[in-house]
Amino acid sequence: MNPRNQTPFGIELKALALPALLGAFAPLALLLFIILTKEDVFESWMLAPLTLIPLGGAFGGVIFYLMGFVWFPYGKQKLIAIIFSTIFYFVALWMAAVLAFSLSGRFD
Repeated sequence: MNPRNQTPFGIELKALALPALLGAFAPLALLLFIILTKEDVFESWMLAPLTLIPLGGAFGGVIFYLMGFVWFPYGKQKLIAIIFSTIFYFVALWMAAVLAFSLSGRFD
């Protein structure tokens, strides 16, 4: 393996790309669906939520992958890690949404 393609924990960056993409795609698809089905046109304030919320999802997806499949791969620890990391994924999405709407001035 090429050491330049690894994180400090010895995990290949290519292995982290898929969980990040899957974690980011779910909220991005939902946000795009909401924006495209509205009658209003796209506005510039929507750029902050469209970038920050999928970034939060990508971060949550990477943590989910690391906890459930790398750090705790077997037994009851894996079940607890998956439950905890699922909760963490939704908290990361929520925090990213709060940050995005706070920065755009739409947090009421």
